[in-house]
Amino acid sequence: MKVLPFTMLVPDDKSVISEHVELPYFYQYLHRHDEWQITYIERGEGTLIAGSDMHAFRQGDIFVIGAKLPHLFKSNPEYFESKSERSVAAYSVYFNSNGTLGPLFSLPEMKMATSFLAKNKHGFKVPFMHTEEILGKMVAVHEASGTDLLFAFVKLMVALQSIGDDTIPLCSDLYSSNVSENEGMRLSKIIGYITENYNSQITLEDVANVAFMTPQAFCRYFKKHTGHTFVSFLNEVRINDACKSLISGEKTDCISGVAYKAGFNSITNFNRVFKSIIGQSPRAYVDTYNTVSRVSYMGV
Repeated sequence: MKVLPFTMLVPDDKSVISEHVELPYFYQYLHRHDEWQITYIERGEGTLIAGSDMHAFRQGDIFVIGAKLPHLFKSNPEYFESKSERSVAAYSVYFNSNGTLGPLFSLPEMKMATSFLAKNKHGFKVPFMHTEEILGKMVAVHEASGTDLLFAFVKLMVALQSIGDDTIPLCSDLYSSNVSENEGMRLSKIIGYITENYNSQITLEDVANVAFMTPQAFCRYFKKHTGHTFVSFLNEVRINDACKSLISGEKTDCISGVAYKAGFNSITNFNRVFKSIIGQSPRAYVDTYNTVSRVSYMGV
């Protein structure tokens, strides 16, 4: 899995790019670009790979992705089936705070917005209570033109900075998005191998061989570039898969089945790791999700 440089085609009459896409599945290659990206998932489910971390995504989620951060919205496998009738849809806004918008972000009035972006350099997931407001501002940007587009964009930035410290980081501050192309390719190959084989019993030696390193050298390298140990990263990938399975609408009462499908060979270990990462037990996670879904459906 190679990190592809992705150059945004900026129209001559715009300093902010917006788009609405409807596709069979999301762009399937890990890539990065100089622009910040704000994406609202209108339809679709899968896993967001952001730097060295994984996040399940589904309809209604909004993600702010930092400039130069390698990322990929990886649609679930069922979207790639030959007879699949599934599709995805999303709104996205792109902007380069160091490019044509540099003078705007240098203004004293934009100091708070600039500081907010610097504090959240890798990006974040927008908390649920803010998604409706942020989406409204994104749509306003998408529908605006001329000077109205600039005004709408500033309002979007103000709405984002109002989130304050409630942001949910996409990846560790220790992760460096300024890695060289060769290092980016190596990291992507490692992450790609783990995300494609996490539900089997892969070992440290297996993934070290993929990186052409000794296990000891790999441990130092992986920790330096991702902030994770191999085991902690593997566990997060597996728990991410388990979370998707638990709320998929299938047999959520068979937690042991979810655990084994995600690559755990012990239900006790699965429950312990799940609680350490998510903060609650698998059963409590399902109950919380169902409660939130019912409240959202009722419009409360």
